[in-house]
Amino acid sequence: MKTSTANICALVALLVINSCKPKEEPKKPQLYSMAQFMDIVQINGGAFSPDETKVLINSKETGIYNAFEIDIKTGEKKQVTKSTDNAVFSDSYFPNDNRILFESDKGGNEITHLYVQTPEGKVNDLIQDSTAKAQFAGWSYNKKMMYYTSNSRDKKYFDLYKIEVEGKPSESKMYPVSLLYKNEQGLDVSAISNDDRYIALTKSTTTNNSDMYLLDTQSGKTKLLSEHKGDVQFQPQYFSLDGKKLFYLTNQGSEFMYLASYDLAGGATEKVEEAPWDLMYAYQSRSGKYRLVAINNDARTEIKIYDGATNQPVQIAGLPEGDITGVNISDSEKLMTFYVSSSKSPSNLFVYNFETKEAKQLTNTMTKEIDPAHLVAGEVVRFKSYDGLEIPCLLYKPLGLAEGEKVPALLFIHGGPGGQTRLNYSPIVQHIVNHGYVVLAVNNRGSSGYGKSFYAADDRKHGDADLKDCVESKKLLAGLRYVDAGKIGIMGGSYGGYMTMAALAFTPEEFNVGVNLFGVTNWLRTLKSIPPWWAAFRDALYAELGNPATDSVALYNKSPLFHADKITKPFIVLQGTNDPRVLKVESDEMVAAARKNGVPVEYVLFPDEGHGFVKKENNIKANEEILKFLDKYLKGEGNAPASEE
Repeated sequence: MKTSTANICALVALLVINSCKPKEEPKKPQLYSMAQFMDIVQINGGAFSPDETKVLINSKETGIYNAFEIDIKTGEKKQVTKSTDNAVFSDSYFPNDNRILFESDKGGNEITHLYVQTPEGKVNDLIQDSTAKAQFAGWSYNKKMMYYTSNSRDKKYFDLYKIEVEGKPSESKMYPVSLLYKNEQGLDVSAISNDDRYIALTKSTTTNNSDMYLLDTQSGKTKLLSEHKGDVQFQPQYFSLDGKKLFYLTNQGSEFMYLASYDLAGGATEKVEEAPWDLMYAYQSRSGKYRLVAINNDARTEIKIYDGATNQPVQIAGLPEGDITGVNISDSEKLMTFYVSSSKSPSNLFVYNFETKEAKQLTNTMTKEIDPAHLVAGEVVRFKSYDGLEIPCLLYKPLGLAEGEKVPALLFIHGGPGGQTRLNYSPIVQHIVNHGYVVLAVNNRGSSGYGKSFYAADDRKHGDADLKDCVESKKLLAGLRYVDAGKIGIMGGSYGGYMTMAALAFTPEEFNVGVNLFGVTNWLRTLKSIPPWWAAFRDALYAELGNPATDSVALYNKSPLFHADKITKPFIVLQGTNDPRVLKVESDEMVAAARKNGVPVEYVLFPDEGHGFVKKENNIKANEEILKFLDKYLKGEGNAPASEE
């Protein structure tokens, strides 16, 4: 059928009219405060009660971490501990009653003690030495003993103790303690066999090289299980139910960590499971009905569950989308708890029933004040660095950018060295992106999760090769049509704070501003002032970073403090007074040295925090100060004189 001339004219007129209509501008998201982004409830943990009717978790809903229990059937939540000053992290219920075990320190000083609390609220500190640090190491398989490690005998090393747990549920006191393993060589306890006979131990030679040992408590002899050449990692995970095999992770002969087994009688080893990524941990349920592995799959966790008898994958339908972490299978092997999160959603706790095949959400941690549609999902991107090495990153783009609009950008560098920025919900990142900044989280060389060669690629090259990756990442940002290439800053905490100050001191014209959260600025002091309980790991740190006794020149050259005269761009420092890793004096000196240049420097101190801020109100204040600083000096290019606070 032919189209009439009139119809053609009408169609042309319609096209002309539509082409003249202005394009609709993208709708800007609502702006939210840091208090709103922090209004989510941060939670972790997940221990079943002995009767498997409740789950014990840690929640920050009171402003600081406390222990809560959740009724699995009703979802009712009850606060168990009542701390108002120091963070509480629960470990477990007792095996046969509702007493709980938790850990806590004083103001972030990392001297954690172990506490027993009865259902009536009576609390007893198990560690009498106020200077000693202690950590929960699990329950015996027969549920009659509790294991813990402590450096009460020698502050450099952690011994293994066992303690009787039988007693009245109303009693917070414990029964006789005995020394199970006297640590005189700097070995770390990794796994204990079900019959309590064998203890798997590890020793780090460097951050890329470790060994695995077996202690036979009957004979008292310790045997090296991991004879090898070159840099290889060994991480014991668990013993077989009969105690005849040790399952461990290793990267021997591989770029990535895989699961293997060692036959204790004959010494034969066998590869059990591998992936084109690092296996993060392996886990076996109480009677071996299920075996689980976690895989670090490109900045997110992939969980695989297998039938212990057939070794076939267990298909679990109906699980929500997102990153599944923190998996725990109950002793009856009927229930499983796990967390689900994403870059747009904070962690929520779920319980799965293996018999009914139903998954149930137990928490809802997202604030109702934020529309989830206004949150930004991280995108995995990569670029080739100065030497061709491919560097993985996570990119966060603000919503509602108009055509042709260009906005400032910020590099976000993780802690470590050796950390990894992952696709998790970050109130800090979401807050910054929501207020109009592009964020590129760079997993520069030396980050974990991308193979042992990538992990070792920054050894003895800190402030050089890793910094060059960050500088090169600017090219990726500059190639994005929505980034203002003339307004790019750098931000990070701990090692990321070091990278921030290294960028400002060693490449002073590359970044417009810096945000330093408790970052190392004087490697000589930091490595000399390592806490005593890090003694077993000290040599490994020295091998990666340098020994202050023999490598003082190299450490001096890579320490931003001694090159502060080169800093020209504004920065802000946020520091906890009680930090045992990066001492307050280090930030004091860095701020004072830079202010001599007339550089605008802001300094925010938290007298009740350590290395990382755990109190909600402090996190809110810290990130409000960061945004004000960025708005003034990066977005607004402010030039006010240095603060004298």
